[in-house]
Amino acid sequence: MDAIQVPAHLPQAPRRLRSRRFAPLEPVAARTRWLLGVGFFVLFVLVWAGFTLGGFVSPTFLASPATMAREGWLLFTEYNFLHDIGMTVWRVFGGFLLASVIAVPLGIAMGAYKGVEAFFEPFVSFCRYLPASAFIPLLILWAGIGEMQKILVIFIGSFFQVVLMVAVTVGSARRDLVEAAYTLGASDSGVVRRVLVPGAAPGIAESLRLVLGWAWTYVIVAELIGSSSGIGHMITDSQALLNTGQIIFGIIVIGIIGLVSDFAFKAINRRLFAWSSI
Repeated sequence: MDAIQVPAHLPQAPRRLRSRRFAPLEPVAARTRWLLGVGFFVLFVLVWAGFTLGGFVSPTFLASPATMAREGWLLFTEYNFLHDIGMTVWRVFGGFLLASVIAVPLGIAMGAYKGVEAFFEPFVSFCRYLPASAFIPLLILWAGIGEMQKILVIFIGSFFQVVLMVAVTVGSARRDLVEAAYTLGASDSGVVRRVLVPGAAPGIAESLRLVLGWAWTYVIVAELIGSSSGIGHMITDSQALLNTGQIIFGIIVIGIIGLVSDFAFKAINRRLFAWSSI
């Protein structure tokens, strides 16, 4: 049967041109991504300045960007704020590294061996929902109010998250790769060392990057009690003086340090596991 011919004199239906710029999952150029990200920060500061300098919010409750910058300069020049930053960074990375050193091997064991997972997973899942701040009274009794107590708060907040995330990453390995390794004569430990761990390494690194971000959220809680230094200590003192400029500046410094550490973690992961994106 011959195909139906459309007369040439009839108008053709217009073809819809889809804009690729806002299409779902369409990648954005690196320069555009940076411009959009910086643009939001600029817009945020402009709105903040408009509310504070325009008199819509009392300076007692929210300092203006200019006041915040001036108070931040005073913190560095008169109050040795660099020392506070150093102490906070030390506590965050100390607690996070301690948690990672113990949690990663345990997570690998749980992901690789179902018996180990069955033994540890209920307890780890239970502890994962417990807020780290709830342990502070006990930690003060056990470790005092020194540095160990603050590091342990961050350790508790990070450890159980890392264990479960690593276990899930290792346990989701492709079964065909495992069977191929056994076919080639690999032992049980060889499968773990040469298949499961290398295959899960990019995912483990990404999990650590995410948990490091969570560790920064615990540092203020860790420095609330019995601390004579640190960004959290400065924020607590500024609260007593109603100095919202210093409070906001301390929050922003934590965000900047966390963002820099996140970018550094991403760069290291891309360099170490460039093959994972192939």
